[in-house]
Amino acid sequence: MASNYKRKDHYYQEAKDQGFRSRAAFKLVEVQKKYNLIKPGSKVLDLGCWPGGWLQIAAEFVGPQGKVIGVDLVETEFLKESNVITLQGDVRSEATLEKCLNSANGSFDVILSDMAPKLSGIREVDENATLECAELAYGACKKCLKMKGAIVIKMFKSASADEFVKRLRLSFAKVSRVELDSTRKTSNEFYVIATAFKG
Repeated sequence: MASNYKRKDHYYQEAKDQGFRSRAAFKLVEVQKKYNLIKPGSKVLDLGCWPGGWLQIAAEFVGPQGKVIGVDLVETEFLKESNVITLQGDVRSEATLEKCLNSANGSFDVILSDMAPKLSGIREVDENATLECAELAYGACKKCLKMKGAIVIKMFKSASADEFVKRLRLSFAKVSRVELDSTRKTSNEFYVIATAFKG
């Protein structure tokens, strides 16, 4: 069926072949190649981590001395990587963020957010829901991100997204937006890369 081809594109098949849990794994690979945010020994927080594709990639980049904490509303199936801890919880909750900090024994060098709401097809509703996910990630910075740390946030193009990116510049020395090659061509998503957190 024509509707199935999109799921079985090049990156989808490549993810299956390499044992990644989602095609989104290649998005983080692409971000890392462009920006080199995750260093060996880094502590990384992955918000909305299910099914775990970004966890797998981040674990590789931080190496054995680093740590990756993933949190999602739904339980993420166990990963074999020993430097990964997954938590089930709501990032709107202070208690959940506190658990993330405790699991990492301190603040994070990088926060990743590939969070996205279930889309309704109603543009205004979907824009607001997507913006809420971005706001949650931004809020997590204030509690969990080290000074000079970085964040990656998935967003969808809209006027409210443009305003959000402007506000990020108040808290980060450098803010970029990038459309990834690994994003499906029919998608209007982009990623915000913000570095050198100022608090």
